[in-house]
Amino acid sequence: MIPLSSIAMSAYTDLVRLLRDEAAAGIKGKPILKQRGKRGYWYAARRVGSEMKFFYIGEDTDETQARINRIEELRATAKARQSERSRLVRLLRAEGMTPTDRATGAILSAMADAGTFRLGGTIVGTNAFRLYEGELGLRLPLGGMANTGDIDIAQFEKLSVALEDQVEPSLAAAFSALKFEPVPGLNPRQTWRWSQGGSGQLVEFLTPAFGEETIRDLPALGVNAQALNFLNFLIADPIYAAALYRSGVLVQIPRPERYAIHKLIVADRRRDGDGTLKASKDREQAAFLIEALAEDRPDDLTEAYETAIGVGPRWREHIANSLKRMPETAKRLGSLSG
Repeated sequence: MIPLSSIAMSAYTDLVRLLRDEAAAGIKGKPILKQRGKRGYWYAARRVGSEMKFFYIGEDTDETQARINRIEELRATAKARQSERSRLVRLLRAEGMTPTDRATGAILSAMADAGTFRLGGTIVGTNAFRLYEGELGLRLPLGGMANTGDIDIAQFEKLSVALEDQVEPSLAAAFSALKFEPVPGLNPRQTWRWSQGGSGQLVEFLTPAFGEETIRDLPALGVNAQALNFLNFLIADPIYAAALYRSGVLVQIPRPERYAIHKLIVADRRRDGDGTLKASKDREQAAFLIEALAEDRPDDLTEAYETAIGVGPRWREHIANSLKRMPETAKRLGSLSG
């Protein structure tokens, strides 16, 4: 494993911070706090025509409150922040971090502008794996484990309903502008996949299932989604990340320790078609992350592993079956959990 320099790690942290500042600077309307149960959520209230609309900002945290208190300052420093973001992206490229390719960057930027990640959309799959470079301070390995033509976006169905806010413009419009077309499914009224002619790039929407894996609605994103079991573990408590495209794109990705353990589960669930090739890629990604996390974040890795095996026998079985093929990884996890 090749570590990134301390300069690169500091620059990446600064880039994520500046992107979050930029998101706060774009808030239009009066910030108000809404309470749901024990948690608070910030919205921006503004009048649109004769109606009062509420635009979701984020969960109530000290960091969110601090940015809301600095909105005027953040707006006044927008030009300087843009210049600094561009400088940081150039620096990170020079330091060897992997930039996001043009096709992927364009679609991530369009989804970010529409509010996909602000509203809880989380990148999963290999495009999330690619973004762990800055988070972990390690260069990605060359080869198939980091290659993909797919962009997978996941969101909790309950969150999508509870937010009472929606992307703008619609993702269908954003995709159309980038020459993506809906991929026909069994039900023509349900669209959860879009394909870009020429590039072969595919965007898919997913949501956690707790039993039957059917197609569900995600009203906040204005799309349908394929429901998948075990996905709830992956996208719980996601983190912010910066895609190196133009002056940076702020997105959400799963926590790396949860991604690693989830890949052990997914690898064992692949049974047919190109499952063997994809399962091998799943195991490679899991092994890479577990090796890195066992060294730098052993407590986070242990917690994710013990949480997953504690859910139930099916979870333990899938993880154990994958680890039988991965003796070194199994040894690392075993030494951590005692």
